[in-house]
Amino acid sequence: MSNGSLYTNIQNNIATIEFSHPASNSFPSELLHRLTSEFNTLSDNEQVQVIILKSEGEKTFCAGASFNELISISTFEEGTQFFLGFANVINAMRNCTKLIIGRVQGKAVGGGVGLISACDYCLATEQASVKLSELTIGIGPFVIEPAVTRKIGMAAFSELAIDATTWKNAYWAKEKGLFTHVFETIKELDLEVDYLAQKLAKYNPSALKSLKKILWENTENWNQLLEERARISGELVLSEFTKNALQKFK
Repeated sequence: MSNGSLYTNIQNNIATIEFSHPASNSFPSELLHRLTSEFNTLSDNEQVQVIILKSEGEKTFCAGASFNELISISTFEEGTQFFLGFANVINAMRNCTKLIIGRVQGKAVGGGVGLISACDYCLATEQASVKLSELTIGIGPFVIEPAVTRKIGMAAFSELAIDATTWKNAYWAKEKGLFTHVFETIKELDLEVDYLAQKLAKYNPSALKSLKKILWENTENWNQLLEERARISGELVLSEFTKNALQKFK
């Protein structure tokens, strides 16, 4: 459990990926690698028409990067490889041939906002506030920026990234395009996610696949772009400012 868990359930042509971690569903490298691998596998699975991405529990959806692992980074190579974990997940979601529905029951920080942005359609509860807090620890939301900006625009991304200590509520996120619908309860959320997934699973698979390609047009350079962004973060995480900030959080 120190590296979290990842489970996939496939029923009626719907694959549900559920991830968890004791530290508010945050992501160490191993869990990021497993999630990347799972999207790649499901992309080639002809028995799957649509994917639901969710996290365990009723509170935080995803707290972003593992703080314990960030603190342990001691070289540029280690830092770059860690942030490449998020880059690889986003690219796997982008390249996945199946539409991905995000089911967000609670708060999302940093990389968690990146995961939401990389979903093709996202539903949430009123508790699903979002924040990009990276500047407060001396780095920035560089790897996830292309995905977030693609979804909500540069102005809204700038607001999130610069005002790094403020939570934006779920209705702000809906207004900006991050969420499609916001529900009062998790029960209502799950009913709508299930209803949507069942509808999509009955549509023409070829049409869904073609739509997925159209949704991600003009992102062909992301393999290189996100790697470059990972290098920026990999260097900054070694700074004295970041080391001190992470120790305070610890």
